[in-house]
Amino acid sequence: MNGRPTDAARERERTRQQEHGQERQPHEQERQPHEHERQQEQQEHGRQQEQQEKKQERGGRRGQPRRSPGPAAAGGPAGRTGAGASTGPAAEAAAHRAGHDGRTTVVVITRNRREELLHTLDRLAELPEDPEVVVVDNGSSDGTAGAVAARHPRTRLLRPGRNLGAVGRNLAVRQVRTPYVAFCDDDSWWAPGSLAACADLLDRHPGLAGVTARIVVEPAGTEDPIVGELRDSPVRGPDWLPGPALGSFLAAATTLRTDAFRAVGGFSPRLWLGGEEELLATDLAVRGWWLVYAEGAAVHHAPSVARDATGRRTNGLRNTLWFGWLRRPWPAALRRTAYLARTVPRDRASLRAFRLALAGLPWVLRERSVVPREVEARLRLLERAQRRSTARRYVG
Repeated sequence: MNGRPTDAARERERTRQQEHGQERQPHEQERQPHEHERQQEQQEHGRQQEQQEKKQERGGRRGQPRRSPGPAAAGGPAGRTGAGASTGPAAEAAAHRAGHDGRTTVVVITRNRREELLHTLDRLAELPEDPEVVVVDNGSSDGTAGAVAARHPRTRLLRPGRNLGAVGRNLAVRQVRTPYVAFCDDDSWWAPGSLAACADLLDRHPGLAGVTARIVVEPAGTEDPIVGELRDSPVRGPDWLPGPALGSFLAAATTLRTDAFRAVGGFSPRLWLGGEEELLATDLAVRGWWLVYAEGAAVHHAPSVARDATGRRTNGLRNTLWFGWLRRPWPAALRRTAYLARTVPRDRASLRAFRLALAGLPWVLRERSVVPREVEARLRLLERAQRRSTARRYVG
């Protein structure tokens, strides 16, 4: 024999393999569905894990503040909370590039400036940060609420039913769930990227309470005269500050740490509107917080013609007097009072401001709380700068 299988042998071997294959086939068919199910389960688990990671990443940015690194990291007050993403700088940068920041809510107060407000909301809606916006309608009678609801349905609209002045911002901040809140007026709006720039500074420096942006006046596109004074602020702060230290801020161009704002009670209902920032800024300083000017952030301001300049001047002068009597030692407060009496315009608006201030003296004396020595030193520096100011005048 030559060792090669015969035709009969080959036929028997073929038959045996076919039979064996038929026996194996049901077992393979049984295993295939189980394998398919296992692959589906793995894919579903992977999708769920990816969704959970995305939720956690968003939660780190949207209104869930982290613990601050502490005073050793940036000179910040101990025990205060900072904010930022828990997923690290790379994830933050990727989120910013995607156009969803989520760290800052914008608050706008308005009254009877429907067209200006709609223009502001149009500009805010175009921002790459895509911020949540809260509008407080301080008793408008020009159809503001309906126009906002129709044109910007995503905007949260609050209608207290009366004119709350600056206190309307307090009402809005109660609704805020982000670590930072940016204010602007109904005739001003934040420039693209500026909200993120302010939030980045607040993220990196837990001792910062607020960041004030550069103000650009429209339509000319020129700097507001106050910007030079912010840039050359006489206040001296710690070395870790990322910009010139400020003694006060401009609400229409500032991003504040939400927790810090709430801790000092927000804007005073007594002051209502007009220079209301000075008291809040000083109370923040008493608690160890700092404010800075940021050259890299900007707010555009197209001054509305619908304004009561005389009424605003009256309130501003009254509030300046009240602030001095509330927080400064009596020699400094009286010196400031005498200076204002000599220098403000001698007209009915000024006389009314002094009368209103004196009428409030009983509650001022009850609520008076003098600032510490180091804070008073800053206020003295600011007082000298304000006397030379060309941007701060009680006129109108």
